[in-house]
Amino acid sequence: MESALSSAVALMPRLVDMGLNLLVAVAILIIGWWTSALLGKWVHHVAEHSGRVERTVIPMLKTTVVWAIRVFTLIAVLARFGVQTASLIAVLGAAGLAVGLALQGTLQNIAAGLMLLILRPIRAGEAIALSSGASGTVDEIGLFITRIVQFDGIVVLLPNSTVWTATITNYSRNTQRRLDLPVIVNYGDDLDAAIALVSRIVAAHPMAEADPAPIVKANDYKDTGTEINVRVWSKASDYWDLRWDLFHQIRVAMIREGFRPPAQGRDVRETAPRA
Repeated sequence: MESALSSAVALMPRLVDMGLNLLVAVAILIIGWWTSALLGKWVHHVAEHSGRVERTVIPMLKTTVVWAIRVFTLIAVLARFGVQTASLIAVLGAAGLAVGLALQGTLQNIAAGLMLLILRPIRAGEAIALSSGASGTVDEIGLFITRIVQFDGIVVLLPNSTVWTATITNYSRNTQRRLDLPVIVNYGDDLDAAIALVSRIVAAHPMAEADPAPIVKANDYKDTGTEINVRVWSKASDYWDLRWDLFHQIRVAMIREGFRPPAQGRDVRETAPRA
């Protein structure tokens, strides 16, 4: 009886330590879980009200913050019970490295997707062209792939890494876009009259922007006539409508005013050799 009592008395400090460690571990777990949820909501709120963060990436940001805090919380809890957390962190690091090497291509696409969503060189609804050859309207930027609808209606799915590493031409980012339109005037016609006629047509067009002012100048000598360059600015959304309409109006007006069509082929004349 006395030996049992002595053993119990000897175990009391250890039991008290274990009880305190258990209480501290539970407190750390509760505080860590509560803090992770609170910070997750805060990140979600800040990102949702920020104009620089894409909506698609907000849940991912929240989840990353929450579980990063929870992992550190679990490590701190294990440390209270004497677990060698350094070894555990090393094992987790080695496992993460192995998974990263195995999923290198996938992780590259995820990283590229995050960069596309955060920096936003392209957005859904914008017309773009890539140096890789793909072009069209951006339909969706996902975590792994970017969905582009080509101008002919065909859907193209590209890995995010392909989009991120390509040179991107964005046709929709600016509100204005410049149109350069070539018009050929027959060498036998009055060039000044042709320029004046084209200038009136461009200035009167409702889609042509007044600022910057349109420019109509002789630009080059072609085999079929003198090339006039029509340089006019329009809204990006009106670019193609303005281009097609100006082509039609200028051609019809030049025929109506008696301008001849561009010469077909070259005018080759023989000259006597010099003495």
